[in-house]
Amino acid sequence: MNWKFAFKKKTDSTKQKKSKTREWVDALVFAVVAATIIRGLLFSAYAIPSGSMEGTELVGDYLFVSKCSYGPRMPITPLSIPFTEPKVFGIKTYLDLIQLPYLRLPGFSEVKKGDIVVFNKPEEADQNIPVDQRMNLIKRCQAAPGDVLTIVNTQVYINGKAAKNGENAQTSYTVVTDGRDINPQTIQDMNIESLGQTGLNTFDMVIPKQNLSAFKSFSNIKSVVPTILPAGQYDPGVFPHNPKFKWNQDNFGPLVLPKRGYTIPLNDSTLALYRRAIEVYEQNKVDTSSNTILINGKKANTYTFKMNYYWMMGDNRHNSLDCRFWGYVPEDHIVGKAIITFMSIDSTQDLFHKIRWNRILKPIN
Repeated sequence: MNWKFAFKKKTDSTKQKKSKTREWVDALVFAVVAATIIRGLLFSAYAIPSGSMEGTELVGDYLFVSKCSYGPRMPITPLSIPFTEPKVFGIKTYLDLIQLPYLRLPGFSEVKKGDIVVFNKPEEADQNIPVDQRMNLIKRCQAAPGDVLTIVNTQVYINGKAAKNGENAQTSYTVVTDGRDINPQTIQDMNIESLGQTGLNTFDMVIPKQNLSAFKSFSNIKSVVPTILPAGQYDPGVFPHNPKFKWNQDNFGPLVLPKRGYTIPLNDSTLALYRRAIEVYEQNKVDTSSNTILINGKKANTYTFKMNYYWMMGDNRHNSLDCRFWGYVPEDHIVGKAIITFMSIDSTQDLFHKIRWNRILKPIN
């Protein structure tokens, strides 16, 4: 028996054709989803707003930051408007009704000493702002979890060895003149920043080291000496803001960076150094009102850290608000690694000289 089946081929005419509006909507949705995935998991662009990394990164530099280098951090506040700052015209662009626990996917490496890192500002934890909605900062990692950090006369030491400074790192100098003015054009051409006048002929200036010798040679310059606060001079603005530790931005430590699994004894000294990490970043309730130390209502003689912590500092050492002033950076604040400067604009120049062409597509190190 000969069986024959007739199949009717579906023609294009039977398909429902998308309208132009639907095609545009679909394309827009795809673009937003793709861009959100790329921005959230792979790369983001950031602008340098301040001079804390001056010498290495300049105000007006635009960077690509790799989030997969250290592992992409999953969104903590998923209810937010994509591609916006946490606040626009003073209005929040996110809702903190839902806050997910911290989770980071595997990355290519860990944060290493010497890396230039973008992270959320730990100081904003006091304002009850979700971690991923805090201000982004960029600094150089100086110490990793478990390291012993010391600063002696502005030089950073890690585990007793001098740390390598950034190639173009800057600091400030006390400049004494013979009374004659310094040409303002010279100041601009040499990228010198004047922090103020401290005496009749005495000035505090940040001078790039590549221009230091030439600046010293000017006939009206009597002396140029690094500005260094002496050891033992207590600065209440410096972490841990406790007179027990007579530290300042130029002479600091020794301090052990907390590490996941690292256990410390609890006493007045260790609480001064680590209470913020225990209480604010690891969300424990610490009570010292009695003669005993209570953590979450239970007597405690020791504490074991749950997270890793890093120490970040700006390369422009005397014009950088960094870990010396507000303490450690917890691992859940890490955003990514700065890898390349893709654009650089100098707002102080005229229209024809605004773009710093020598910085376009410049690798960051």
